[in-house]
Amino acid sequence: MPDTATGVFADHRELLFSVVYNMLGSVADTEDVLQDTWLAWTARTGAEDAEEIANPRAYLVRIAVNTALARQAAISRRRETYVGPWLPEPLVGGEPGADGAAERTEAVSLALLVVLETLTPLERAVFVLHEVFGYAHTEIAGILDRSPSAVRQLAHRAREHVHARRPRYRVDPRVQRQVTERFLKAAIGGDVQGLLELLAPDVTLWTDGGGKARSAALRPISGRDKVARTIARTSQGSDAVIRYRSVNGDPSAVLFDGDDAPFGVMVLDLAPEGDRITGVYAVTNPDKLGHIGGHGTERG
Repeated sequence: MPDTATGVFADHRELLFSVVYNMLGSVADTEDVLQDTWLAWTARTGAEDAEEIANPRAYLVRIAVNTALARQAAISRRRETYVGPWLPEPLVGGEPGADGAAERTEAVSLALLVVLETLTPLERAVFVLHEVFGYAHTEIAGILDRSPSAVRQLAHRAREHVHARRPRYRVDPRVQRQVTERFLKAAIGGDVQGLLELLAPDVTLWTDGGGKARSAALRPISGRDKVARTIARTSQGSDAVIRYRSVNGDPSAVLFDGDDAPFGVMVLDLAPEGDRITGVYAVTNPDKLGHIGGHGTERG
């Protein structure tokens, strides 16, 4: 029985990770939830009088989702004291192929995760389960112990909220890579004019250093001129080693120092037309980069 329970959990671990990560935006918190899910799963399957679970996948997802929801209050309190803007912990994959496919296809973009932060925990859970993983409202009702009508209302509110802030579109991965390369070349070269040509008028720069990276701004910076000058000032002359990797499904950049240690992840959000940058997300908090191994891939 222990071997069987372990195998079943292992078979569904990737799904559980993706669901919980998209709900929480934190690798560390996701791993904690999965550990609690594993303990609950083994306790249930290891009991002498335990009945066979007809649908292990549904059972595990229910445990994981509700465990994640139970942690939301503690996570919210922790973020209230966070220094500067909080950005989701980036999921770094290998170098995208010619088609730009990501290793974790269920991981939504960093920009969308930022929008999901503005939902209530229940709205976010419903949105992730329905919009990202395709669960029916009746299935979600069983997971959350809510009525189908209540779930539909949550889904409607979440969808309207998200789509108002981030309409659905998909930028060509090749264009994303090209713009990212041009952006970093201009940034490191201190080329303000080159940056101005790439940035949209209403662009916003988020820098998440968690109070541990000196170059990180304590508030988001908006406006093409301010963003361009800030980036040029803080990046000019950098000797960082740049490796282009898939970050939450998008071609992005991971910055390494001379010891091959990651010190930054840069993700750009492009307009639907793909020719202007509307958002710049820079994660430099070392606590959010520790899971990135050498050459810019996830450890473990």
